[in-house]
Amino acid sequence: QVQLVESGGGLVQAGDSLRLSCAASGRTLSSYAMGWFRQAPGKEREFVALISWNGVTTVYSGSLKGRFTISRANAKNTVYLQMNSLKPEDTAVYYCAARSRTPQMLTKSDDMDYWGKGTLVTVSS
Repeated sequence: QVQLVESGGGLVQAGDSLRLSCAASGRTLSSYAMGWFRQAPGKEREFVALISWNGVTTVYSGSLKGRFTISRANAKNTVYLQMNSLKPEDTAVYYCAARSRTPQMLTKSDDMDYWGKGTLVTVSS
């Protein structure tokens, strides 16, 4: 079993940057694809970014590519989401997720095997 814990959320102003972290315990993440999703108030959970087990391949939501960067440090069992030029519409609970099954590079919520409890990001205008 894998436990995922997100951190780094908070209240920032539009234009600021923020880096989220997702730390895993219970099992090494080095063989899992890792993703970030978010859910804004009153909206469905949406895909943000995904990274392959070795960090070589990344996939982004089209609307976020260029502002958000996903990365991982397998030695630290941690995945990161760097968010730049934040906008009020980025306000959401951000969730970390892991997929162990193959094929791994899938981006739907139902495709993920493990989830964290989320961290809230609030961007004020």
